Amino acid sequence: MLPAWISKAPHMPMHSLLSAHMLEATRLTREGRLDEATAVLQRALARGAQRNPGSPREASPPGPTARAASARVFDVDPVTGGVTDALEMMSARGAARGAAASLGNERRGKHERASGTWTFGQEPATLRRKTSTIPPGARFTHESFTGASGHRTYKLFTPLAYGGEPMPLVVMLHGCTQSADDFAIGTGMNRLAEQHGVLVAYPEQPPSANAHKCWNWFRSLDQQRDRGEPALLAGLTRQVMRTHLVDPARVYVAGLSAGGAASAVMGMAYPDLYAAVGVHSGLACGAAHDAMSAFAAMRGGAPATKPRQAKVPGRRLVPTIVFHGDADATVHEQNGLSVMEQAAAGAMLTATTQAGQVPGGRAYTRTVHTDMGGIAVIERWAVHGSGHAWSGGDAAGSFTDPQGPDASREMLRFFLGHRLS
Repeated sequence: MLPAWISKAPHMPMHSLLSAHMLEATRLTREGRLDEATAVLQRALARGAQRNPGSPREASPPGPTARAASARVFDVDPVTGGVTDALEMMSARGAARGAAASLGNERRGKHERASGTWTFGQEPATLRRKTSTIPPGARFTHESFTGASGHRTYKLFTPLAYGGEPMPLVVMLHGCTQSADDFAIGTGMNRLAEQHGVLVAYPEQPPSANAHKCWNWFRSLDQQRDRGEPALLAGLTRQVMRTHLVDPARVYVAGLSAGGAASAVMGMAYPDLYAAVGVHSGLACGAAHDAMSAFAAMRGGAPATKPRQAKVPGRRLVPTIVFHGDADATVHEQNGLSVMEQAAAGAMLTATTQAGQVPGGRAYTRTVHTDMGGIAVIERWAVHGSGHAWSGGDAAGSFTDPQGPDASREMLRFFLGHRLS
């Protein structure tokens, strides 16, 4: 419930009213009442839409040639799990940018998108893409892990060709409010894994650990080796390696939003376990230490400070690929740069940049950093006009942008080019 001085201020200017709501949301967040803080911001944005004659909600209905509504991208807050329309958030910039916005319903398009069987680094042909998460003959099974750090369920994709030589393993960490099935469908990673002979594990964060199923990337305890969620995820990874034919030199981790931030943590805490890391719309390890600092980092991309932890064996530059939309209204794109800079810290690298365009889709800028031997160890993809969503993902899953370059394909291509020595 809002204080009387806010609720009784119907004539307060929009920017002042929003600031007042932000102050109240800040107070609630400090008290650990994240759901209430999110609701305050939701009401602030809703009131702003009613007061602002230029609001997208009051605009004239689009004509018959306008882009389908399913093309709109919805953002999810990696701290609270709040969901908001990215286009509306872009119109409300400033204090509202990157904050925990409305907890509206997820809008999931059910149409297929164009894709195809194309080689790494090339754009897709105009072919129809299947949205099934399980290619014929493969398996997608429910599994569970229990260790000293806790218990988690996960789903494991096993390709049809499994059973001969040890295969690579990719651990995929979903974003807030998502499930393993949703993330598998949205990213299309199982389809690619079938093509290239890769196992894929999808750990699931339960509501008991975070009300909105977010990985707790912003807590100091969950940024350290052998503690909290990092220990749990490493234990889960090692279980898959014990129970299946996995090449220990080719184990990778990737994620979206809160999952992307958690992936950055895993790369810093376990360089001896993961050969490479993928971070999509996430933040660097140590970018925050609690919910309040998380909001600050998400809004402005605060520089990461690596958390203190015990000696990490196998310390090395962990090859990292970063995807981030430059219209992301939830996690500022500067965070993608911070991830890249943290991964490359202290290394002598050479950068090359190229521009590209998805046919009928989004433009992007790809920057590749190579080491002294000419090996690409850091990649950053800036997807122009994209919000807080998995680039090139399937609209049948949540938080995807089908118009962007295929992040799943590019991440897998990058991963398979690296292995632990």
